[in-house]
Amino acid sequence: MREAVTRALPPLTRLFAGLAAIALVAACGVVRSPSMDQRGADSFEDDIVTARTLTEEFWSRQFQQLGRTYRPISDFIPYSGEAGPSCGGQPAVPNNAFYCPLGHFIAFDQNWMEALWNEMGDGSVYVIIPHEFGHAVQAQLRTDFSLNVQMELQADCYAGGALSALVASGALTTDEGDEYELFASLAAAGDPTDDWLDPAAHGTAEQRQTAFVRGYRGGVGAC
Repeated sequence: MREAVTRALPPLTRLFAGLAAIALVAACGVVRSPSMDQRGADSFEDDIVTARTLTEEFWSRQFQQLGRTYRPISDFIPYSGEAGPSCGGQPAVPNNAFYCPLGHFIAFDQNWMEALWNEMGDGSVYVIIPHEFGHAVQAQLRTDFSLNVQMELQADCYAGGALSALVASGALTTDEGDEYELFASLAAAGDPTDDWLDPAAHGTAEQRQTAFVRGYRGGVGAC
């Protein structure tokens, strides 16, 4: 951990103790140590590659501990606007990221993701990509839900658990302000109303933040 987070009460812990303390603050953020960019720069492309690589490495180890074999996604597809891959006959839409169980791939609108990276900081990448990998894990575990929102909140929880493990192992380091980036990303993606019967529901901002914290504090086993 860097010096900025070695105080008696780390920033993540402070924020988790009070979910109402949400602010849109962008900082250097969560980065691989050392950067995967050989020039030493922490670029958007670097964070995308790092988030994918480390999240899959984490889940591979988790499956191994369960005596199972993790199946890596078949593809990781950036697209622009409406030019993304279809999934089960459904076209990709702008400003989105998704996991497709039929092709076992993840796709994301690169322009949208980079805009979030610029506006909110790189914490957005370390929420969205692990969230989509959470859906890939659900598919492999054949997890069943009666409501879509349950599936989405578990994926948020998985994202928190994966990120926590990567930080604890030293694979990722955190800077002051990262907690705000992570929570701002979850808040921006929250549903405006609490309608669990909506087949497209993902959970309100508070519900998504709470699910993420559950995974971050308790690990993926708490999800």
